[in-house]
Amino acid sequence: EMCIRDSTCILYLWQNRHTVVIGRNQNAWAECRTTELERDSGTLARRLSGGGAVYHDAGTLNYTFIHHLDKEGALPAFSEAGKPIAEALQKLGLPVTFSGRNDLMLDGLKVAGVAHCRRGMRYLHHGCILVNSDLDVLSQALNVDPAKYKSKGVASVRSRVGNLAEYLAVHSPDL
Repeated sequence: EMCIRDSTCILYLWQNRHTVVIGRNQNAWAECRTTELERDSGTLARRLSGGGAVYHDAGTLNYTFIHHLDKEGALPAFSEAGKPIAEALQKLGLPVTFSGRNDLMLDGLKVAGVAHCRRGMRYLHHGCILVNSDLDVLSQALNVDPAKYKSKGVASVRSRVGNLAEYLAVHSPDL
């Protein structure tokens, strides 16, 4: 067990290469294309928290906060727990907002998903931020509801998820 003082908050920033991470209660075969992932030397991992399957690559920035809860009871809302990340992105000129239960949105696209869990009085909140992820590989690695994607032009373009880099290229090319 990790030893931290009650008032300490630990932040981890990390990355994976070609990995599908599924939530605590998910079926790997239903959530990702396991045969293709194995064929392409990808990794499948299960996290302690719930939530949906996510794809990680070198263009995905993952973060984890671990801290002490003040009292027994419900966990904070995802938007409250993820507020430091949202504020940091907003300071960079990215007008992100929380939408739905656990989506961080930018210009109508999901750019991050978050999840959390507790162990006793310790609270873990984490998320993955699509900075410059390969969204074509993401869509090939996951078994995604086709309604979450739509095709535009010649190539299939994701309409539900997006990268921060794509937004910045259009709105802040000098940044």
